[in-house]
Amino acid sequence: MSRLMLGRTLERICKAVLLLCLVHFLIMMILYFDVYSQRFDIFSRFNNGRGANGSRGPHHYYNFSRPNTTFASYVATADHLLPSAKPEANQTPPTPKPLPPCPEIPLGLVGRLLIEFSSQITLERVQRENPNVTEGGKYTPPDCRPKQKVAIIIPFRNRDNHLKYWLHYLHPILRRQKIDYGIFIINQLGEDTFNRAKLLNVGYTEVLKDAEYNCFIFSDVDLIPMDDRNIYHCYDQPRHFAIAMDKFGFRLPYAGYFGGVSGLSKKQFLKINGFPNEYWGWGGEDDDIYNRITLNGMKVSRPDVRIGRYRMIKHERDKHNEPNPQRFNKIQNTKTTMRKDGISSLLYRVVSVKKHPLYTNISVEIGKPPPRPVKG
Repeated sequence: MSRLMLGRTLERICKAVLLLCLVHFLIMMILYFDVYSQRFDIFSRFNNGRGANGSRGPHHYYNFSRPNTTFASYVATADHLLPSAKPEANQTPPTPKPLPPCPEIPLGLVGRLLIEFSSQITLERVQRENPNVTEGGKYTPPDCRPKQKVAIIIPFRNRDNHLKYWLHYLHPILRRQKIDYGIFIINQLGEDTFNRAKLLNVGYTEVLKDAEYNCFIFSDVDLIPMDDRNIYHCYDQPRHFAIAMDKFGFRLPYAGYFGGVSGLSKKQFLKINGFPNEYWGWGGEDDDIYNRITLNGMKVSRPDVRIGRYRMIKHERDKHNEPNPQRFNKIQNTKTTMRKDGISSLLYRVVSVKKHPLYTNISVEIGKPPPRPVKG
């Protein structure tokens, strides 16, 4: 009896094993045909990638022996390596990521600089040292978005050697400061008396024909900043940059001094009707500008005296730029003259505009000074 029961038990076990084997076989067959169809789909896609002459593209081999890998991952890899379809003609390209704003104090600033004028400087050397400066003396930071577009305006006549030093030092400084800038030389033609302030008015007017500048830095060509933390952009109030020149013992000569290097926004410049046009010869125009600023309810802002230091290139006084004997009388009358003498009354003629690799030269005729009154 016990043998009969044992035999039946073994029979049932064998039938169960056979059934399991059959189920396992069916599952394996289903999986096999499923995988086979996927592989066939991949090969057909490779065949579709043939060129027009029927040649195959580069062969791709897959290492199916890698551990911890599923066939789906190889399908994904194959899709990545397949020839990419050409974008449709009307497909919109991806939008570039917007640049961050330029920092108020860039990280690459050096601080105090060694400024010397004994080395020989050529424009070719300056151009090699500043390959990112484009035609006309333009530069825009590639890695950030500046808040202002700055025009640097230099009144000029017969100072070519000074200009080489100025460009040699200022281009690297301005690039480190992350300034979006253009450099404009306003060249007074002829041998008549020099008029610095009128040339600055001409510069303001002409640079706006070049681009939408909203900040204007007015600089003498013989002044070089000794610290690149003296940032050349515009501020909430008109800015006086050159507050501590070596010729004045690195001190402000007097409280109302506004000479050398200054900066005004477009709004500030128009508020004071620009600069005076009637200061022929050396001196007085910067004091008149200071008066215009204060009379229009603004204040002059300045950097720290340790940062606003400048070196001046030594030179003899220019011919036809003798001191203006009328300057003291004119300064006392700024309140009555500033509305009729300025950007609103500016007359001049542009002779030529030439864009050089490091700057833009604008040569102009600005007229002659009126005859001086005969002393009684």
